[in-house]
This record gives sequence, structure tokens and C-alpha cells, in this order.
Amino acid sequence: MSDPHSLSFSTLRCHRFASVYAGPRLIVLGAVHGNETCGTHALERLRAELDTGAIRLVRGQLTLVPITNPLAHHKGERMGERNLNRNLNPRAQPQDYEDRIANVLCPLLAEHDVLLDLHSFHTPGKPFAMLGPPNNPGPLEPFSLAAEEESLACRLGPQRLVEGWLDTFASGVRNRQARANTQAQTLTAPGSLNTQTCYGIGTTEYMRSQGGYGITLECGQHADPQAPEVAYRGIRNTLAHLQMVNEPSPAPCADLELLRLCEVTDRWHADDQFAQPWSSYDPLRAGEVVGHRADGTPVCAPHDGFIVFPNPRALPGYEWFYFAQRSERVLCR
Repeated sequence: MSDPHSLSFSTLRCHRFASVYAGPRLIVLGAVHGNETCGTHALERLRAELDTGAIRLVRGQLTLVPITNPLAHHKGERMGERNLNRNLNPRAQPQDYEDRIANVLCPLLAEHDVLLDLHSFHTPGKPFAMLGPPNNPGPLEPFSLAAEEESLACRLGPQRLVEGWLDTFASGVRNRQARANTQAQTLTAPGSLNTQTCYGIGTTEYMRSQGGYGITLECGQHADPQAPEVAYRGIRNTLAHLQMVNEPSPAPCADLELLRLCEVTDRWHADDQFAQPWSSYDPLRAGEVVGHRADGTPVCAPHDGFIVFPNPRALPGYEWFYFAQRSERVLCR
């Protein structure tokens, strides 16, 4: 078993490039989850091109972090000791490996204006990008840079964009709290991290809280050989759009599809099973059976829509799948 205190995992390797001309400060992350390596491959490719001069930074500052969670990456698993992309905040008294990474990563994020976080997902499906909220002064995720974030998201490459992460997660937290308090069909303990709204805060949410903006680019299934190319193209499009390289900004994707996450359903028991091998964005009809609880109770789609992030290996008490519908939000392109 890997020792999280080993010196092998105690350093976060970053590559910084700075132009002598002012411009945006961009940070790009790979392997926030250790088994999501498409970003790592894309960032190492880009780093080599910057080193040789095949690509030249003409404005701003660029920071590349190919392996954001070294322990999880070494294990080839999603987590080291816990999910780094949840409950992401600095800790005066770190309790686990990911807390220690957060104490380095969070100040690093705060030094930048823009974040591109490169991920992949469990089941087959097309790449997509995740947006933050519209501009708002609300208590959950106040934001004022939605136009800038939307304009970049439209140019990353994927035609599908998704919004609604943190408020949907917060709704799921309320459901977990209710189950934990009544000891209903769940293994979630009262007071555990995933019964707290802050547990939904990951890299992009933290970035927005520090006055910047950020997009999660989901590049395809973990093992998809095209995922590193999707990640690489997303980085190159970002650099061009921000005018950090001498390349024209890409045009917005045609036929963009915008969906909004509406609900999250947790896995309550290890014997909860899907009714079929779902892929993200498979369509669902209202009342369609998505899966069954351990006691045989069916779990059904609440409305017409789409399944998102189906995870047949989800831990009991954590997200099993999300449900999305088409969004009416008008994007700034």
C-alpha cells in the first residue's frame, strides 16, 4: 500500500511560463483524480512544445500542473485518501493527504485569473464542458464573470455544455442530511463531509470564490484514446482565445447544447444496481427505471431528461448519478 507521507508524493510539480508582456494568468490542471490521465498526457505534450519553442507564449502567464494529485495518480485510482475535487479549501490543521495538497493548490489557484481543469469520466460518452452559474450575488456561489466563462466554454471544442453543479449538489446534501438524521436507507453518517454543502466545492468553485473563473473540461471516457487529444485541443483553444499565443481565436462551436443538472441520486447500498449500463447523456423518459435499490425498489427518472455521471462503482452514501434537462440560459459567445 502506498504511504501518503512518502517523499515521493510530497511535491506538486508545476511548470510556469511567463511572457514579458502583460496578459491573463492561466492555470491548467491534470489528474486532479488520479485515474484521469488525459490531461496529464496533454500537458506534458504542451510543455515539451513550449520548451522547444514550437509554441511561444506572447502574453500573460501560464502554469501547467500535469499531476495535481500525485498519490492518487501513483495508485491509478480516483482518490489518494479522499476526493481532492470536493471540500477544496486551505486547512490550518490538515487531516489527510488531499488537505495537504489543497494547502498548496488553493494559493496557486488564487494567483491566477483563469482555470482549465481537465478530467475524464467512468462510462462511455462524448466530451463536454461544465460551466459555473450565471452572474449572481447569492450566498451559495456569487459570480460576476459569467460572460467571460461562457465565451471560453463555447470555444473549447465540445458541443455540449452543462451547468448547475453546486446548487444541485447542495440539494443532494439536504437529502443526505435528512436520511442521515432519520437513519433511513443509507450508510451516510451524520456529520460526514458529504452531508455538508462545502463538500461540493472543487477547483472551479474555489477559483470563482477567489475572483477568477474556471471551466471543467470532461474529455471522454478514462480509456478513450481520443481523450488526450480533446484535452490538448482544449488547452490550445484556450491559449488562442485568451490571446496568449499568436493564433486566431477559434469560432464558437456550432449547434451548442446546454443542459442543466437538476437532481442527484445517491447510491445507498453496495447492492444498488443500474437497470442497464448507462452512458452520460443517455436520454430518459419520465418514470423510466434507472436502477434498483438493494431491496428491489425501482429508482425512476423524475421527468424527461438525461442521465449524467452514472457511476456503477459509487461508494454507498455518495453520488450514483445525476439527472439533467435542457437549459434555457442564453450564453454569451
